[in-house]
Amino acid sequence: MNSAARYTPVRPIDLPDRTWPAKTLTAAPRWLSTDLRDGNQSLVNPMSPARKLTMFNLLTDLGYKEIEVGFPVASQDDHDFLRLLIEKDLIPDDVRVSVLVQARDELIRRTVESLEGAERATIHIYNATSPQFRSLVFGLTRDECKDMAVQATTLMMKYADRTLSGCDLGFQYSPELFNDTEPDFSLEVCEAVMDVWQPGPGRGIILNFPTTVERSMPNVFADQIEWLGRNLTRREHVCLSVHPHNDRGTGVASAELAMLAGAERVEGCLFGNGERAGNVDLVTLALNLLSQGVDPGVDFSDLNRVRRTVEYCNELPVHPRHPYGGDLVYTAFSGSHQDAIKKGFDAMERTAQHTGTRVHDLPWHVPYLPLDPEDVGRTYEAVVRINSQSGKGGVAYIMAHRHGLHLPRPMQPGFAAVVQADADAAGREITPERVKELFDAEYLSEPRLDMPMTMAGEPVTAELHIDGVRFDVGGQRADALQRLAFTLAPWGIDVRAVHRTGIQADGHRVAVYAECRVAGRTRWGVGIDEDLETAAFAAVRSAVSRENAPDSDGIRNGSHPRLASLA
Repeated sequence: MNSAARYTPVRPIDLPDRTWPAKTLTAAPRWLSTDLRDGNQSLVNPMSPARKLTMFNLLTDLGYKEIEVGFPVASQDDHDFLRLLIEKDLIPDDVRVSVLVQARDELIRRTVESLEGAERATIHIYNATSPQFRSLVFGLTRDECKDMAVQATTLMMKYADRTLSGCDLGFQYSPELFNDTEPDFSLEVCEAVMDVWQPGPGRGIILNFPTTVERSMPNVFADQIEWLGRNLTRREHVCLSVHPHNDRGTGVASAELAMLAGAERVEGCLFGNGERAGNVDLVTLALNLLSQGVDPGVDFSDLNRVRRTVEYCNELPVHPRHPYGGDLVYTAFSGSHQDAIKKGFDAMERTAQHTGTRVHDLPWHVPYLPLDPEDVGRTYEAVVRINSQSGKGGVAYIMAHRHGLHLPRPMQPGFAAVVQADADAAGREITPERVKELFDAEYLSEPRLDMPMTMAGEPVTAELHIDGVRFDVGGQRADALQRLAFTLAPWGIDVRAVHRTGIQADGHRVAVYAECRVAGRTRWGVGIDEDLETAAFAAVRSAVSRENAPDSDGIRNGSHPRLASLA
């Protein structure tokens, strides 16, 4: 049997006049973190009290105002942690904790009692409503399933009146497996629950709709949410919330499309922890908004700290390719990517210099990077990583941003070939420090020629490039360069150009890059010194002494006989 025939496609809702595809996200939703409940219960080793408190403090530091702290009747640890927060007054004044409970009398009573003394809290009741669970798991009719939700709400209100009179109490209801439930039945159950709670001014209700097991494309979920938003009564007193899972790998898309369709609140976990493939990832959702110019209302400016804390609390690693937070997501190995990134950074720096604006205050326009790494606490130095696939742009970026050496563009292919050969030989990524060692060995550590510096022949033209800008040579500097050119002319060496840039890491020295024609072949050399003229002479000596160096296209050729005699 064809295995595909075993599965039934999800039937989309009939909503031909849907409006969400034409909408744009312009504001962040209300966020609820369920890291301490849904995320914790899915861990191989549930969090210890110390790890729970670390996670809670992280969430409040980030700015989350609604935090589901546990399932107090599911485990003693969850109950004790909730009591710790309340009794030690560890809940910030602007934070509301939430607790989850099934629609069962004894569990509801004990959950309400666990909140005694809390100033602000939300009780979240749920029951499964899908046809499969009604018939297969619980053996309930539709009316019996609806009555379960109604009775649970009634009991919660009764126990809360008795125990939580001084608490600012909120109420949330979820029809579990909403995405598999008939839309009209979800609506019927939610209306029945609201009839008991009686939402109104100052007494809202959160109706939360989970894709408990994600089965359909995100557009189907968005249609379900828009249909529900249109048909719910007392809509102005309802916070329409969603709780997407990631079983099909589209949890983030489901959340974003649901927000377009009218969802005002999103529940999820940092980096998408949760049962099976996880809950929707709150980090990705928030930074997706930021990349579109929308303030997410939570602070991920130190994303490395967030990731380290989550990994400690969950005892699970964040994948190195995880959106925004992974070790490698702001890294480019590909040569073409590196070249484009370098050009983007260079263009922003030029704009900043021209306008007198800080780079970080400019609109972000860098190829391959949807977000400025600095906005999440990452550094530019980590953007480019070097291996055998890297090209001239990546090598040039490392030399400029890690070592303050701005290689002229025509010089870059030759040095990139040196770096690639070393990476090939190593069979792994090489460090920025190793790149600098290769540069020193190739251009600065060769034996220097002791050439006489006397005037000879007719004047020749030289070009001087300072920080990438071409100048006509003149004055005292021209005398020095012309003397250098005349001295080398009898040996068949033509000084074509000298490029000079400052060294970022060293304010006293300058680097001069000399492009020479030696018997018809291009050779590059580098000189570094506090004196410009001394550095220029050293750069030409470096070029002449590189007998078996790559040409400007990166291809090495044989030694030049005249160079051997000079050496």
